[in-house]
Amino acid sequence: MALDAVVTRGKRLICGPLNMRCAVGWGGITANKREGDGATPAGCWPLRGGFYRADRLKPPPTAGLPLAPLSPRDGWCDAPDDPSYNRQVRLPYGARAERLWRGDPVYDLILVLGYNDAPAVPGRGSAIFLHVARQNLAPTEGCVALAKTDLVSLLRRLSADSHLLIDL
Repeated sequence: MALDAVVTRGKRLICGPLNMRCAVGWGGITANKREGDGATPAGCWPLRGGFYRADRLKPPPTAGLPLAPLSPRDGWCDAPDDPSYNRQVRLPYGARAERLWRGDPVYDLILVLGYNDAPAVPGRGSAIFLHVARQNLAPTEGCVALAKTDLVSLLRRLSADSHLLIDL
């Protein structure tokens, strides 16, 4: 396991010589994540790969972390009672699902954290990503977010074996 990056309580993401401001969920960082609580889950999570908006940026270089282009039909199921809970789905979808193709730049670049996915436990939280931050690093719905330039810099250091430690 490669522990490549750490998110601290002080809202910093540290990865080798990189030390960047980050945003976390409006509910803080918690060891007891629940769907809809706005909290970022504490723990050590593998990076499963990611997505990028090919109409807005070129594929950013990584150290082997797989990235795929998003399409307007990509979504992420956040309905706890659905069999595809906390998984990528194609829209339109029969249950509640978050649209990954957004009008704002927040999901122009998304890294999927391996939180609650092996297997997904209904209600424990879904769609936990490392993504582009809103203006002024406003809190997220439970994800970790970085300025786009910082996220692109971080990607150069991340591989398929990388993990993100979110510290309580």
